[in-house]
Amino acid sequence: MSDSQCCQNPPNLTSSCGGGSVIEVGGLKAYVAGPSDSKHAILLISDIFGYEAPKFRKLADKVAAAGFYVVVPDFFYGDPFVFDVPEKPIEVWRESHGTDKGFEDAKPVIAALKSKGISTIGAAGFCWGAKVVVELAKSDYIQSAVLLHPSRVTVDDIKEVKAPISVLGAEIDKASPPELLKQFEEVLSTKPEVNSYVKIFPGVAHGWSVRYKDENEIEVKSAEEAHENMVDWFTRYAK
Repeated sequence: MSDSQCCQNPPNLTSSCGGGSVIEVGGLKAYVAGPSDSKHAILLISDIFGYEAPKFRKLADKVAAAGFYVVVPDFFYGDPFVFDVPEKPIEVWRESHGTDKGFEDAKPVIAALKSKGISTIGAAGFCWGAKVVVELAKSDYIQSAVLLHPSRVTVDDIKEVKAPISVLGAEIDKASPPELLKQFEEVLSTKPEVNSYVKIFPGVAHGWSVRYKDENEIEVKSAEEAHENMVDWFTRYAK
């Protein structure tokens, strides 16, 4: 089951980390960082562990340092997945937190950003969040997309993508194995009107870009490289 990888190495959740602040955006609580007067926003859509994960907020701050207004909404309404709740295993949790609802919830967030004068919006999705981002990328909601170790994204999804898209995957990934990412790449190569980039990081597993172990040099180095690739992509297509 790919879900087992989605749940590995969970973060210690805390709402006090990060250099930004928590406000309401489009009806959702959101961690925001970066210049609020920027015309360029980046939406970061989390994995199942939610918007309070310390390494996720650290990444938001890193993207903000590149000059973007970064918004990390709480798509789970204060109910991220946690292990020690036996009556709510991942299958039950997913019933209340579908990516289809995430997609609908993202629309007012994007509308709120546009109403404050933001002209370009990029979005990056991690695991669960990648499915939401690929749905946004099928229309003009966003101008640039990055999927990191995506979950439940299909070849048919990729066929419908209209925004420039970068897919950053792991070599050891049951949710999106390298064979599937190569299929994504083949589909995107037939769409010259869509700028695209697919990269598979060797020696790392699903979730590594935000759940890397600090003591694992390969994971840390690969995560930093993926973060740089993501920021570079947004600098090219969301500014």
